Amino acid sequence: MKQILLITDGCSNVGESPVMAAAHARQEGITVNVVGVVDYGTIGELGSREIADIAKAGGGISRIVGTPQLAQTIQMMTRKTVVQTIQQAVNKEVKKILGDGSLEELPPLQRSQVVTVVDELTETTPLRIALLIDASASMKPKLGAVEDAIRDLALSLEAREGKSEIAVFHFPGRSSSEEAMLDIDWTHNVSEVRSLFSKLKMRGATPTGPAIFKVLEHYRYDTLDEHRERPTDDGYDEKEGMIGGYVV
Repeated sequence: MKQILLITDGCSNVGESPVMAAAHARQEGITVNVVGVVDYGTIGELGSREIADIAKAGGGISRIVGTPQLAQTIQMMTRKTVVQTIQQAVNKEVKKILGDGSLEELPPLQRSQVVTVVDELTETTPLRIALLIDASASMKPKLGAVEDAIRDLALSLEAREGKSEIAVFHFPGRSSSEEAMLDIDWTHNVSEVRSLFSKLKMRGATPTGPAIFKVLEHYRYDTLDEHRERPTDDGYDEKEGMIGGYVV
């Protein structure tokens, strides 16, 4: 299961539409969730509107939060999206059996069994999340909260029974021609996330659309690369004692 988790204050101002980019992601089976850490006033209203539109186009959910609630919100959104995706797949199978019927029409025992399966799949389904962090100048005061939120998310993913990985990007990149930069490639090692934020250089532009396309390219490249190093067969790194793995 693949996701892009965008953390931004909205108001993209460079390159392609982020809404269009999110729609492309959805077509490729990648859900786009957006957490907005916006300011008050007109700019905040515009940013909130864009955040909602991006998530809608990407088949995900959006939340506008203050920095104190950021970590809890990111974990909640990640889990909720996994549940929704699994429920959609289960509902399709139910419809094959019941025709135009729904899950609610199943007898209580069968319905309870389906709910149990959904809960189990939520914890065991392989999950891959690309974090895309807005590092424009307006986000600088909020990066401390973003750092804490990402660390907490990584720890919560480690606690899942299923295989979980994170990659981290920030935008804009180091130069005006670099829309987004890959900071950490797919990993289940939380320690790499902790050292990330001291390296971020804040810049003024907000190329959200091009940044999403950059993440999509990385997903495509990774899918095509059949010779990249993989974890052990059982998906478990004994040295680190953490759960790893890859989504096919």
